Amino acid sequence: MSSVPRAWGVVVAAGSGSRFGRPKHALEIGGLALWKRARNALLEGGCAGVVVVGDVPDGVQGGARRRDSVLAGLTAVPQAEYVLIHDAARPLGSASLVASVLEALLDGADAVVPALPINDALKRVSGEMITGHVNRVGMVAVQTPQGFRLDLLRAAHAAMPGDAHDDAQLVSAHGRNVVTIPGEVTNLKITYPEDLALAEKIWSGA
Repeated sequence: MSSVPRAWGVVVAAGSGSRFGRPKHALEIGGLALWKRARNALLEGGCAGVVVVGDVPDGVQGGARRRDSVLAGLTAVPQAEYVLIHDAARPLGSASLVASVLEALLDGADAVVPALPINDALKRVSGEMITGHVNRVGMVAVQTPQGFRLDLLRAAHAAMPGDAHDDAQLVSAHGRNVVTIPGEVTNLKITYPEDLALAEKIWSGA
């Protein structure tokens, strides 16, 4: 897809990386920082520009929570109609996935998230003990980039003061529908050191 002048991207790269042991955004895969890979995918997939939130060159300062960082990015986005929110911790999301999110927005969706079916059995636990069994029918795992009408996402952030798992939750709480498109198995999230090693293997084709 060629560049869509009405669409911008925001890369969230301001997390502390507590579960990884250090901030993740500057870690590299194939010699390129995670945040740069996420930014490049947005640009190559059709975004006219990208705001990066985090301690990077020309970056915007983030906040204490992820949603605070997203809001900082939204504030820095110039006049646009659509915005895609992407995590630096998902460096292997493809330009094709970005283009698919944009296409769904251009087709009229208010909000779009990539999703994958859940194949594993789901259990509820307390400590080490299983306390319940969750029916996975109708359950999906969602990814980024997530796409939104910019005015809607800004309104959703303003209307909900508490925290949220992601921006799609804010939009749903705002009373608007969120549609899904197929995600990518390789679009894994870098949370632990072994995730980085796996991502390196996927990138190299090993």
